[in-house]
Amino acid sequence: MNGTGLLTPPGRDLRLDVFRGLCLVMIFINHVPGTAWEYLTNRNFGFSDAAEGFVIMSGIAAGLAYRRVVLRDGIFAGALKTWRRAFTLYWVHITTTLIALAISAAAARFFGVTEMIETNNVGMFYEDLTGVLIGLPLMAHQMGYFNILPLYCVLLLATPGLIALAGRAPGLLLGGSVALWFATGLFRLNIPNYPTEGGWFFNPFAWQLIFVVGLMTGLAMKEGRRFVPVNGRLLWLAGGYLVLSLVWVKVPPVMQAGREALHALYDLGLPFHVVSFDKTFLALPRMLHVLALLYVLSCLPQLVGMARARWTAPLALMGRQALPVFALGSVLSILGQAVEKGTGAGFLLETAILAVGLGLQYLFARAFDWRAGRETRRTPAPQPAAPPLGLVATPAE
Repeated sequence: MNGTGLLTPPGRDLRLDVFRGLCLVMIFINHVPGTAWEYLTNRNFGFSDAAEGFVIMSGIAAGLAYRRVVLRDGIFAGALKTWRRAFTLYWVHITTTLIALAISAAAARFFGVTEMIETNNVGMFYEDLTGVLIGLPLMAHQMGYFNILPLYCVLLLATPGLIALAGRAPGLLLGGSVALWFATGLFRLNIPNYPTEGGWFFNPFAWQLIFVVGLMTGLAMKEGRRFVPVNGRLLWLAGGYLVLSLVWVKVPPVMQAGREALHALYDLGLPFHVVSFDKTFLALPRMLHVLALLYVLSCLPQLVGMARARWTAPLALMGRQALPVFALGSVLSILGQAVEKGTGAGFLLETAILAVGLGLQYLFARAFDWRAGRETRRTPAPQPAAPPLGLVATPAE
């Protein structure tokens, strides 16, 4: 139990829960765009945003959760478990998308907020309903703000094979992942949309790289070691890159000079995803930023105490119940957008929208955590200890 009286599974690395909860908070704030609070989220302090952090931590969680079943019971047993989870994510994605569509339609029909059906890729439901009815269940048609769960579904389907390969040839897995990321940007590979043109906003062929890094980090944690050892020079290099990105986004002359330098490199023949900030193809500056941030944070022992503090417990709770919190937050963000657009909102109303939304997500997480604790008490089972992000080595399984 923790200071809130809620169940905290033994051996769980609370830093992962806290930062995943923090990512969920920032995702919700960013998904109600235009508020003053949006300028306090991490995308305004570097090249990456909460989405990259969420995906890389999802990889860590997958490594911790599925390593044992894949390497002990085999890839098929692992597939049954991970694919069941992917199936759950699929239905959450479809359900939340339909609810968001209903909110957008209701806002237009009853309150005249037509912007809700003119943005976020909602208009295709009216322009080409038959096409959308084909594309939606195939995850080929995705609404804005409702396009990260399809990415995670695809990555979970691949997870058993990734873990099995990591157990036999980790270098091959990492090298292959980097090669796929590079080829994806070079040849513009993507899963196609339907009925609209283009491909997935979160391109699985590109975003798999940070998921794989997270996965290998989680696998290493499960073995009581770090995936990337603590190294003073590397730490300074990663910290320097974070400072550079902060100065870049906060000092306009630096940003202008930097963009001109990147454009010059593009003119010299470097691929666009190496010298741009494209999110779909996870451009190199964005990717390096989230990797540098993960490395620096993992090297700070002070975060262990912070994650156990009472004031971070709400974030840890939300991170522990990430899926229901994310699902509710996605729906509430659309509702918040409708209220914001329908009223013209001011600072106080914007603050109230975000505060109520985050409060509901916390209560939702608390309810799910209570249910999980109740089920655990009914059928107690020993829980393997997970070392805290590889900082403290423990015996391997």
